[in-house]
Formats: sequence, structure tokens, C-alpha cells
Amino acid sequence: QVRLAESGGGLVQAGGSLRLSCAASGRTFSAYAMGWFRQAPGKARELVACISRSGYNKNYTDSVKGRFTISRDNAKNTMYLQMNSLKPEDTAVYYCAAVRASSTYYITEANGDYDNWGQGTQVTVSS
Repeated sequence: QVRLAESGGGLVQAGGSLRLSCAASGRTFSAYAMGWFRQAPGKARELVACISRSGYNKNYTDSVKGRFTISRDNAKNTMYLQMNSLKPEDTAVYYCAAVRASSTYYITEANGDYDNWGQGTQVTVSS
């Protein structure tokens, strides 16, 4: 198991930027494929982006492509989500998630594949 803690959320105007961080406990962060998810009020939790253990493979939901960038620093046990050109529809609670993976290239978009979750950080984008 790995413990995850998100930070960096807040209130920003449309067109602005935020960088979310996900700090992981333990010494095996590099053994986990990671993902960022979000949940808006009244909506299901959805994938935003995911990244493999090595950081080589990444995937994004269509609505954030070209605006958001996922990255990780295994030496710092931290994953990031750089969010640019934010829109009001990006308003949600953002969660980081982890799943232990044997392959350094493995990524998954499926909510149910992740078994470690942070508590979330609120992102609010005003129009």
C-alpha cells in the first residue's frame, strides 16, 4: 500500500493555471502506475490523465489534451498535474490514484483498477 496526499488546488479565474501535486509515502513509488481523476458535483469520477511507472507512457482524456500535463519525479515520490488554460468545466475535486504494476510501461484509465487513493483537492475555476 502507498499513502497519497494531493495539494495545490484552489480558486482560479478561467484561463489561469494551477499545478497539483500528489506526494506518496514509502520507498516504492516507482513501482506504481499513477493517475489523476476528478469528480464534479452530481457527476461520476472520471479519468483526467494517467502515467506509467517510468513516466514514458501517458494518456489524457480528450477534454484536457493540450492543456494539462501529467508528470512524475520518482526520486521525490511525487506526481504532478500542470493545468493551463483552465475552464469552468474543469471545476471538480481532483484525486490521485496508484496501482502497483509489474511493467514499467503499464498504464490504465479504469477507475476500478486503482486501489490506492488520496483524499482529493478542490479546484474551482470561475468564469
